[in-house]
Amino acid sequence: MPPRRKPTSTRQKKADQQLKRAIKRGDVPPPQVEKKPTHRRRPRIGPTGQLIGSDPTVVESARKLQSAFIKLPPNFLEQTKQLASDLPLLRPIPDDKAIFHGFDHEGEEGFEDLSCPRRPKWRFDMTKLEVERNEEGVFKKYLAQTDRALEKWQNKIDPIDHTEAMTMPQSPSYYERNLEVWRQLWRVTEISQIVLVLLDSRCPILHYPPSLSSYLADRKVILVLTKVDISGPVRVASWIKYIHKHHPNSRVVQVESYLEKEATGDHQGRKQYEPSIPDHFRANLVQIIKEVHAELLEPPQKVASNPDRLKKWIPPVKRDIDWYGIMQAKGAKVGLAVGGAAAPRPKSPDDPDGQQENHQPQEPSYLTIGLIGQPNVGKSSLLNALFGVQKVRASKTPGKTKHFQTLYWTPDVRLVDCPGLVMPNYVPMEMQVLSGILPISRVSAVPACIYYAAQLLPLERVYNLAHPSTKLPVVEDKRTWREDRKAEETKGPDALSWTAMDILTAYADSKGWVTAKAGRPDIHRAGNAILRSLAEGRLAWAFWPPDTTPEEIAAIGGGDQGHGIWIPQGDNTDYGSDPESEDEREEENDHRSTATEDQAEEAGGETSEADEVITGGAGVGRFGALAINDNEDIGRSESEDSEN
Repeated sequence: MPPRRKPTSTRQKKADQQLKRAIKRGDVPPPQVEKKPTHRRRPRIGPTGQLIGSDPTVVESARKLQSAFIKLPPNFLEQTKQLASDLPLLRPIPDDKAIFHGFDHEGEEGFEDLSCPRRPKWRFDMTKLEVERNEEGVFKKYLAQTDRALEKWQNKIDPIDHTEAMTMPQSPSYYERNLEVWRQLWRVTEISQIVLVLLDSRCPILHYPPSLSSYLADRKVILVLTKVDISGPVRVASWIKYIHKHHPNSRVVQVESYLEKEATGDHQGRKQYEPSIPDHFRANLVQIIKEVHAELLEPPQKVASNPDRLKKWIPPVKRDIDWYGIMQAKGAKVGLAVGGAAAPRPKSPDDPDGQQENHQPQEPSYLTIGLIGQPNVGKSSLLNALFGVQKVRASKTPGKTKHFQTLYWTPDVRLVDCPGLVMPNYVPMEMQVLSGILPISRVSAVPACIYYAAQLLPLERVYNLAHPSTKLPVVEDKRTWREDRKAEETKGPDALSWTAMDILTAYADSKGWVTAKAGRPDIHRAGNAILRSLAEGRLAWAFWPPDTTPEEIAAIGGGDQGHGIWIPQGDNTDYGSDPESEDEREEENDHRSTATEDQAEEAGGETSEADEVITGGAGVGRFGALAINDNEDIGRSESEDSEN
C-alpha cells in the first residue's frame, strides 16, 4: 500500500516557510510585488485650455506653492484638551465679547512692529540663481526676526502656569513661511497699478494688519469689504467709519459676490446661490477705480512745474479706458485667462520681437488691477462675480488659489488674482481659525479652538444641544441624612455649567458620530464641523469695531441677550443634514497629494467633514455655486475617504 500523501495545502505552507527563510538569509532575492492598478482620475481642463496635472513640472510647482506653518507641540495639544474639559464657560456671554479689541498691543514697550518680507533689490545683469539666493538669504533673516517677535509676544502675555491657574495657554500666531508664496505677492504688486485689498467684513482690521498696511504704503490701495450680507448693514457702516478714522486717506467699498437663484424643485427648498455682483455694488467699485485711475494720470508736482519734463512725461497707466464697457462686461466673453505672468508685449515696427534694450518708458497697453488679501476673504469669488460666470476656481477651503492668475476684464483692464497669504500679526491661532484664515484640516488643537469660539458664541444654544450629563442614568440616593445635612438637589438643565468638551460631546451625540473602535463620541469630527460652519459663514457672526461701547450694542439690539458675536437669523433656526461637499473632498485630495509629512502627521486623523447646514443663516448654500463638476470626486465613497 503506497504511503499516504500530505494535502497540497500543507506542502504549500511548508514551501512558503522555506522560501521566507531563504529570503531572510539572503540566499533568494525577494519576489517582485505587483502593484494594483490605481483608478485614474478624469483629467480636468484648466482656464488656459491645458490639462491640469498632465505636466510633471506643473505638479512640482503646485507642491512648492503649498503654504507652510509651524507645528504645535504635543504638550500644548494635551494641555488644551484637558483644560477644555475642565474650564467652565461664562454664561450669559457679556456684551463686551462682541467688540473686537485686537491683540497687537500697539504702543506697548517690548513689542516689535511686524512686517511683510520685501523683495531685495536686483539688477538686470544678475543671474536667476543669484537673485533666488539673495531672496532666500533675506527671507531666512526675516523668519528668524518674526519668530523672535512673536515668541516674545506670546511669552509676555502668557507668563503663568496654566495647570495651577486653570486658564487656557496662549497659542502661537501663524503666518506664511513659504518663500514661493511670498514671491507670488511680490510679482502681483510689481505689475499692478491699483491694488484691491479684500477684507472680511466680519472683522476687517484682522485682515488689514499693520504689516500689510506698511507694505502697501506706496501703492494705490482700495479696501474692499466682502461678505457684507453676513455682517449686516449696521455693522458694516460702523466698520467703515472706524477704518476712515484710523486710515483717513483710504477708500472703502463694499461688495457682495453671490445672488440667490430662483427656487427650483431639484434642491428641495434649499437656497442656492450663483456668482454675481449687484449692479449698485459694481457701480460703486468701478467708480472708485475710476477715481484712483484719474489720480494716476495727474503728473507729480516736480513734473508739473517743469514744462519740458511735462511734455515728455508718460503716465504709469493707460489714459483711455472704456468705463462703460467695464460696467457691461459680463458673460463668457470676458475673463480670458492668460497662461503667463503678463500678456505679450505689443510689437512695434522698430522692435518686432517686443524687446527693447534701452527700456524706454511707454504708456501701458492696459490697466492692471491686483487682488490681494488673506485666505478665504473671497478674491476668486469676487472675480467670478464681476465676470458673471465661473472663470477661476473658488472654494470654501482657505488657500485654494495656489498661484496668481491674470485675466482680462476688458481689452483695457486686466485683473490679477493673488493667492491668499496669512500675514504676520499679533493674533492667536484660535482667532485665525475662527475667521477662516487657516484650513480646518490643518488644525490639530480643535478643543482649544472650540473653547475660544464658545466664549464668543452660545454654541449650545445655537445648536439646541442637550447637556451630556442629562443623558446619564439617574442614581437614586439611598443614604439617610439628618435634617441639617440634606443632600443638594440636582440642578436643572438651564443651571448646568457647560465646557467646550461638553459642547463637542453633545454635538457628536446629536449627530450620532462615534469613533470606530471605542464607540465614544467623535469630538474631533464634531469640532471640525462646528469650525467649518463658523469659518464658512453658515453660522452668521460678526464683531463690532473696537470703539463701540456695550451701551451702543444694547441700544441697537445686537447684544442684549447674551448672543456675543452671533447674529441670529430668525426665531426658529433649522438644522439639516447635508452630505459632505465636493470642496471638502477636494481639500483632502490636495492635502494628501501636496502636503509634507509633518503637515500630514499634524492633521492626521482629525480631519472630518461638516455634515450640517444651518438653513436659517444668511450664507446658507452660497458655496453651492463654487462647485466644479468632477465625477470621480463625487462618486468616491465615504469609506475610501476615511481609509485614505
